[in-house]
Amino acid sequence: MTSTPSHTGPAGAATGAPVGDPRRWAGLAVLSASLIVVVMDMTILNVALPDLARDLGVGAVAQLWIVDAYALVLAGLLIPVAALADRWGRRRMLLLGYAIFALASTLVLFADSAAAVIALRAGLGIGGAMIMPATLSLIRALFPDPHERAFALSIWAAMAGAGSAAGPVVGGALLEAFSWHAAFLVNVPLMLVGIAAGLWLLPESRSDRPGVIDPAGVVLSVGGMTAVVYAVKHLGKYGADPLTLVILTAGVLAMTAFVRRCLHQPDPMLAVRLFAVPGFRAGVLTALTSATVMMALLFVGSQWLQLVQGWSPLIAGVALLPMALGGLVGSPMAPALAARVGLRTMLVGGLVVLASGLLVIGLLPHPLPYVGVAVGLLLVGFGTAALGLGSALIMGSAPTHQAGSAAAVEEMSYEIGAVLGVALLGSLAGIVYRHGLPDSASPAAVGALAGALGSPSAGAAMASFTEAVSAVGLAGGVLTLLAAVVVWRSIPPSLELADLAH
Repeated sequence: MTSTPSHTGPAGAATGAPVGDPRRWAGLAVLSASLIVVVMDMTILNVALPDLARDLGVGAVAQLWIVDAYALVLAGLLIPVAALADRWGRRRMLLLGYAIFALASTLVLFADSAAAVIALRAGLGIGGAMIMPATLSLIRALFPDPHERAFALSIWAAMAGAGSAAGPVVGGALLEAFSWHAAFLVNVPLMLVGIAAGLWLLPESRSDRPGVIDPAGVVLSVGGMTAVVYAVKHLGKYGADPLTLVILTAGVLAMTAFVRRCLHQPDPMLAVRLFAVPGFRAGVLTALTSATVMMALLFVGSQWLQLVQGWSPLIAGVALLPMALGGLVGSPMAPALAARVGLRTMLVGGLVVLASGLLVIGLLPHPLPYVGVAVGLLLVGFGTAALGLGSALIMGSAPTHQAGSAAAVEEMSYEIGAVLGVALLGSLAGIVYRHGLPDSASPAAVGALAGALGSPSAGAAMASFTEAVSAVGLAGGVLTLLAAVVVWRSIPPSLELADLAH
């Protein structure tokens, strides 16, 4: 991929900014569309799981593995796959990810057991690990101009939010017309189009100083990330037990050893020294915090809409769309506003708006009116404008040859944030819910709101779960405000988008 040193602006004056690839906007459309599919796959299965379980006779434990296999494999492979893409070619890795995603989705036609579906979900995780960091790395290569890059990453962030919200809607619509297999098969034509468009529109991109593919580092990073994600998920669902704590400790020790190993290598598999850059740390914290609170809100919000409001999965998915709408409107506006008011002010402002949406939901009178919840969701969506600017900080703080490492760290922030959101804030919701139940509540009602429906304690259980939703809003809002304070203190006030070019 080549570029010239400057280009001419609309008024005919040279701007001094490097020219991106002429296909860059079409390429961004390809990358954003594929991202929607991958992110959507994280939520679409939640709608299809009941039908899948009935059809295949899948038990509760197997259902958990069907859901978790995707995230565990994806999180574990992010670091080595991103490092390999820097060396082998980011477009090649992306297209291979598309192909694996399409193949795994097609094989669902032959899945006749829980083990087969778990294997397919793991295959989708492999494809997702190839796709997600590659999209960020290619955006970094396609858009050398920092202002254009920030706008492109804002579009990318908006599409990620749209994919999360679209999963339940698309899943509900498909299940009304087809079997649960459609939740997988919908990926196939989209990925085939992605392969064709990627071959045509995306240039190849490699690092001129790729990190060393260290076998010991691969084992430590894959084992460590998988163990940490699994343990945090398990803690959120079942609480602390000795085995889970051992797994969590082993994962943390493995990741610590991996980081120490990277620090002693001149060209490590993951450029952990990027965390010494204040802007990079601020961007990572923004991504981590946003993913944590948004996933927690989607987790409890979807249950409240279906079990308390009594809406179908499809209607509940539609009811969550104000969050995606806010992101689609707010994210593209963020770079231009940042150029006027300053990068730090705009990034922190986005976090504050995100927190305000959560606090609106937390402070609404009970029973929660959906109109008020929708306003809160819309504000949360507007606040996700911070995600695109945070991504611009992460990717722009890294030299071009370390774009793969920056992309891997950003994706890990989203993955870990999503896990923490359900584990920590989801656990808080469970505590508040159980505390509000009457002493006469059945064990099934204590275990989950769904177990209380139809019982004498159903009314109290629904009121208690509504309190839990408010608690998640309040806790998420406070957490986001704390992150905004740290981000404000981390970013130099003079830092602008133009300073992020490398």
